[in-house]
Amino acid sequence: MPTTNLPGWRLVFNDDFTTPVALGQFPAAVSTKWDAYPSPWLDSSKHGTYAPQIVSFHDSLMDIWLHTEAGIHMVAAAQPKPPGGDGLLYGRYAVRFRAEPVPGYKTAWLLWPKSEVWPRDGEIDFPEGNLDSTIHAFMHQQGATSGADHDVFSTSARYPDWHTAVIEWAPNRVEFFLDGASIGKATNRVPNTPMRWVIQTETAIDGTVPADSAAGHVYLDWVAIWAYAP
Repeated sequence: MPTTNLPGWRLVFNDDFTTPVALGQFPAAVSTKWDAYPSPWLDSSKHGTYAPQIVSFHDSLMDIWLHTEAGIHMVAAAQPKPPGGDGLLYGRYAVRFRAEPVPGYKTAWLLWPKSEVWPRDGEIDFPEGNLDSTIHAFMHQQGATSGADHDVFSTSARYPDWHTAVIEWAPNRVEFFLDGASIGKATNRVPNTPMRWVIQTETAIDGTVPADSAAGHVYLDWVAIWAYAP
């Protein structure tokens, strides 16, 4: 887990999940560092229901257990709480992760505008993709009038392997790194209002509805946030 500042970036948050949290106790057991979308909010596709009780910490991992109970497809959106508030203007965001390739579920780990005005104030997503497919990055542009107003960068990487994903968001630049290599940089109409980081794991938005028997785990080894410090 990163523990130091970097040139141009000041470390403000990290977690390697060494505090055990049992199923049903998240986020209350770690409320000084984490929040989550509450139940029964629906996810982006409206096929899943946010259920923070499916998140646990064990073996120095965050474990998101995707499954269905009583016909409800249970998903989670965990939010780190860096000191000074959850909405930074620019920052560096890093996560080490892997996931079982559960059909019908995806990651959309994103920077979401604190203003809640979308699509005008943009959105930055990485890693995004269905768990049984490949990993992508998206930057929805400032001043957008539709969700399709974005830059996209694709990879051939798949979720079952361990990966480290990094978003570097600075004035007029968003760059995405996977396992230490840049996969793309956006420089046009970069979002310029405060955003919060949401580890949003949800049902697929391509029309696929998870089978009730589909179940599996998404694992985070560590997360870290740096404030922009030129």
